[in-house]
Amino acid sequence: MSFELERSSEELSFSAQLQFELSATVEEALLKGIPMVFVAETELLRERWYWYDKSVASSARHFRLAFQPLTRRWRLNISSGAASAAGQGLALNQSFDTLQQALVTIKRISRWRVAGANELDPAVRHRFEFRFRLDLGQLPRPFQIGAIGQSEWDISVVRSELLPPEVVK
Repeated sequence: MSFELERSSEELSFSAQLQFELSATVEEALLKGIPMVFVAETELLRERWYWYDKSVASSARHFRLAFQPLTRRWRLNISSGAASAAGQGLALNQSFDTLQQALVTIKRISRWRVAGANELDPAVRHRFEFRFRLDLGQLPRPFQIGAIGQSEWDISVVRSELLPPEVVK
């Protein structure tokens, strides 16, 4: 995974290029019309020596990927909230001809706002955490039971890094 944190006068933003492949089991489930939900989460933490690190800002994106058998197209819904929280936040819907085109969109994160400039304190060290995973809790119940402990269903990327002083200032 390659990623970059960029500081502007208004915000701290994050860009990344994820590297993962879907297993044959996940692709087969997608082709049968079962939607998969991927979750990307960011968190900015202020380090504290006397207690747990304090969360300064956090955000999440949900990518719902589904195959439409009638049109033979792939549908990708990107939202800031879970699929069960319909009507909350904004959602972007896109259609693709191939699975690979849809995965390229999921794997590329560009200028995602992590925190406002006023949330960063230059006198304190900050740590940035990024997590990306396949949300097994959004699968139908029979798949949830079968996916527990199966490595074919484990799609996750985790990255944690201390912010360099020049990014915070």
